[in-house]
Amino acid sequence: MTDRSANDGDTVQVHYTGRLDSGEVFDSSRQREPLSFTLGDGQLIPGFEAAVSGLTAGESRTVRVEPGDAYGERRDDLVVQVAQEQAPDGLSPNDRVQLGDQPAVVVDVTDDHVVVDANHPLAGHALTFEIELVDIVS
Repeated sequence: MTDRSANDGDTVQVHYTGRLDSGEVFDSSRQREPLSFTLGDGQLIPGFEAAVSGLTAGESRTVRVEPGDAYGERRDDLVVQVAQEQAPDGLSPNDRVQLGDQPAVVVDVTDDHVVVDANHPLAGHALTFEIELVDIVS
């Protein structure tokens, strides 16, 4: 372990727990291996990377990330109605589909149309992360 702080370009390992404002845990690494990533590569949401930057191994931080630094605001233009004859057969609400190159979720199916939502499931939500920097590996 190193006692220097994490900076862009460092490969780090972190444990985290992410919560919505309701307190609901939407993800946690605590029951699995730490998350490993390179700071500054843009692999993770900007607010999460910013919270890890400057931590030293063994240090923890709790941070609230607003939607703009997480998965963005919900966008109405990403909720699309598709004519039933243009949609694959047998779709049901909550099915996962591709809308062009975007992953999407079926939210409604009628005799005439299928409504799909390509917003990220966490779009529009502020996220609170409890983050522990386990190690700086390189």
